[in-house]
Amino acid sequence: MNALLIAFASLLSCAGQLCQKQAAHHGLLKGKWHLLFWLGLSVMLLGCAMLVWLMVLQQVPVGVAYPMLSLNFIFVVLAARWLWKEPVSPRHWMGIGLIVAGVAVMGVYA
Repeated sequence: MNALLIAFASLLSCAGQLCQKQAAHHGLLKGKWHLLFWLGLSVMLLGCAMLVWLMVLQQVPVGVAYPMLSLNFIFVVLAARWLWKEPVSPRHWMGIGLIVAGVAVMGVYA
């Protein structure tokens, strides 16, 4: 259950950050209502992520939980590649692999 809450907090945070990118990318071109929509959605998602994160911190030591948020880096890269076709260098993929390995080690020994 704790792992699901951590993943959910990370996914909500990722979604909020992607909404910020959408606001920056298209909001200025399409007008203030488009910008306000994406920024408002971002604030809502990041607020929900914070509330879920507080639930995580009630149950999991911060020394274990916080490194798990590095999953957010992976989610953002994969989503940006899928949504906006952003390039990911081999060095970046290697970094993602190291994050996955680190999270796996933390999950096994936590």
